[in-house]
Amino acid sequence: MGFAIGVDVGGTFTDVVLSGPGGVAAVAKCLSTHDDPIAGILTGVTRALGSVDPARVTRVVHATTLATNAVLERTGARVAFVTTRGFRAAVPLGRHARVEEDRYDLRFTPPPPPVAPGDCFEVDERVSARGDVLTPLDPGSVRRAAAEIARRGITSAAVCLLHSYAEPAHERRAAAILREHVPHVVASCEIWPEIREYERATTTIMSAYIGPLMTSYLSRLRERLAAIGIDAPVHVMESGGGVVSAELAARRAVSTIESGPAAGVLAAAGTGLPDVISFDMGGTTAKACVVRGGRPEITHEFHVGGKGSFGGRRAGTGVPIKTPAIDLAEVGAGGGSIAWLDPAGALRVGPRSAGSSPGPACYGLGGGEPTVTDADLVLGYLSPASTPLSAPLSEPLAAKAVDRLAGPLGVSREEAAHAVHEIVNASMAAAVHVVTVQRGIDPRGFALVAFGGAGPMHAAGVARRFGIATVVVPAYCGVASAAGLLAGALSTDRVLSRLDAGDPEEVFAALAADAAADLGVARVRVARSVDVRFKGQSHDLTVEWAESREELASRFFAKYAQVYGIAQQGEIELVSYRVRVTDATAPAPATAPATAPATAAPPRRPEPPGGGAEGRRRAYFPEAGGWLDVPVHPRRTLDRVRGPAIVEDAGSTIVVPPGWRAAAGPSGAVRLTLEGAA
Repeated sequence: MGFAIGVDVGGTFTDVVLSGPGGVAAVAKCLSTHDDPIAGILTGVTRALGSVDPARVTRVVHATTLATNAVLERTGARVAFVTTRGFRAAVPLGRHARVEEDRYDLRFTPPPPPVAPGDCFEVDERVSARGDVLTPLDPGSVRRAAAEIARRGITSAAVCLLHSYAEPAHERRAAAILREHVPHVVASCEIWPEIREYERATTTIMSAYIGPLMTSYLSRLRERLAAIGIDAPVHVMESGGGVVSAELAARRAVSTIESGPAAGVLAAAGTGLPDVISFDMGGTTAKACVVRGGRPEITHEFHVGGKGSFGGRRAGTGVPIKTPAIDLAEVGAGGGSIAWLDPAGALRVGPRSAGSSPGPACYGLGGGEPTVTDADLVLGYLSPASTPLSAPLSEPLAAKAVDRLAGPLGVSREEAAHAVHEIVNASMAAAVHVVTVQRGIDPRGFALVAFGGAGPMHAAGVARRFGIATVVVPAYCGVASAAGLLAGALSTDRVLSRLDAGDPEEVFAALAADAAADLGVARVRVARSVDVRFKGQSHDLTVEWAESREELASRFFAKYAQVYGIAQQGEIELVSYRVRVTDATAPAPATAPATAPATAAPPRRPEPPGGGAEGRRRAYFPEAGGWLDVPVHPRRTLDRVRGPAIVEDAGSTIVVPPGWRAAAGPSGAVRLTLEGAA
C-alpha cells in the first residue's frame, strides 16, 4: 500500500501530513518560505517522510494561497480584455463600495481595475440573452485586436463576449484566433458560462491573470518533487472543497483562489458532529465557516481582496469571482498578528502580521514587535518548547516585546498581554458572528471545532462570547488543513446559464460529461442543482434539482424563507444549471483528523483539578484571581480535567479556562464543555 501527502502552505507555516495504510504516519510543520514556497514544501515533505521511501508516495494533495496572494499583491500577468463592441468600459468602470473607514474619506481613491482601460479591446459581434445572433462575428476585428495585443507584448488575454453563455460560438472562434498570436488565452465559456456580465468578465480576467503563474508554479513543484523521488500525481484543492489534477488547476486557475481555507473546513466537517462552526486560527488569519448536516456552506460568488465589516467582505470592495467556494469569513487575526497602539493610544491587534520572517519576537529571528504569540507566551498559556522551530521560544524576548505596550498603556506586563489576548479573541469572534448571527443562525446550537496552530488556545474564549458550550479540538489540530486535503475527493463543478432551458436533462448531461472528461474518470457521481428566482426578479437562489416543477418551486420557497425570513410564493423561472461531479471509483481517502464521531465522551467520574497532570506552570487567568499554578496535561494521557488547566503536545496547546472541563474523546480529539451548560 502507498502513502498520500497533504501539503498546506500558510502565511507563517507550511504543514505536511503523511498518511499511510494505517492512518497518519507522520506530520511536519516548518516556516513558510515566501520567496520560494516550494523550498518550504520540500523541507516539510522530507521531514514527514523520514525513512519512508519517496517512491511509495502515490498521491500529493496541495492547498496554496499562491492565487490569492497574486491578486492581492497584483503580481499576476498583464492581461488584455477582449469583449463585444460598446462594452469595453464595463470592467474599468467596475463597482465600488465604501466600508466604514472609507465612508467619510474625502480623498478616497477606488482600487485600480483588474485590467487597465488601455488594455481593453472590442470586436464586432452581438448575441442576445436567448442566444440569437444579432451581429455576426467579424474575424478581421479579432485579428486586429490580437495583433495589437501581441505588439504590446501582452502574453495573456481574457475573452468575454456579451451573452456568450447562451451561444458560445463567437467566443470560441475569437479565442481560437487570439491563440494564434497570444500564448495564454482564457474564454469565459470555457471557465464559467454564467449570467451577469461584469462578474463573468472579472472571473475570466482573474483566471487569465493568475493562470500563467499557477502553471509555472505547479510545473516547478512536480519537477522538484520528482528530484527527491516523488513521481506521484499532484492534485490541488479547489475553492469549493473538491480536488483536481494540477493540469486542470492550472487551466482553471481561478477555481483555486480560496484553496487553502477550504481544506480546514473539510477537516472540521470530518469530526462526525452534524452541526459545527469551523474555527481555523493560523499565524496570519482566522477563518470561520458553518457546517450543517456535515456539509459546509457553499457560496457561488465571493470577493477576493475585498473589505467589509468585522470579517465579512462587501460587494464592490474587491474583485468578484463567480465560482463555487466554501462560504467563510476571514479576519486578519492570528498568532503572528502584531499588537500596536493607534495615534489615540488605543491598543489594536492586526491585521498586519509578523509572518514567518521575522516572525514573533519570541522566535528569536529578528522580530521585535509584540504579537499574539508573544502575549500567549507571557501569559503562560504557551510553553517555550511548543514550537516547530529548532530552538525553544524565548520568554525574555516575548516579555521585552510586550513591555513596549505595557509602558505606554500604564499597565503591568501580564495585563497588557491579556488585553492582546482578549482583543484578538474579539476580532476572531467577529468572523463567527458573520457566518452565524448576521445570517440568522443561532450559534448556541453548534459545536466549535478549533484547529490551526493557535486555535485551541483561543477557542474557549471565542466560544463563550456566543454561548457555545462545546469545543472540539481534533487530533493533529496544528496541521488540520493539511490533513483535510486528504479528505477531499477528486471532483469539480460546472455551470451553464439557460433561461428555462427546454430540456434540462440535455444540459445536465453535457455538463457532467464535460466535467468527467476534465477529471479523466469514467465512473462519476453527479449532484445536480439549479438557480431559481421569482419571475421578474433579478437575483436567484440555488436549490437541489427535482424533475417535478412543483417540488422545485417548494424547495425554492423554503430556501427563500430561510434566507430572507419571508414566506412568499409566486411564479418561478430557472436560470442556471449546476453539477458537482465526483470520482466514483476512488477508494475512501485516508484522513488525519478525528474522522470517527467526536460526539461521545468518556463516562463521567469525579476528578479533582490537576489530577493526572505531569507538570505544572504559572498561567494568568484574571477571572480566577490572576497568576495561578495550573496543571499541564500531556494530550496523549488526558482523561478528564477541570479548568483552569493546559493540555498540550508537540503540535498544539489547548487552554482550558476556569469554568470549562476537558475530556479525551475518540480518535484523539479533545472535547471542552462549559460547566453548567445544558
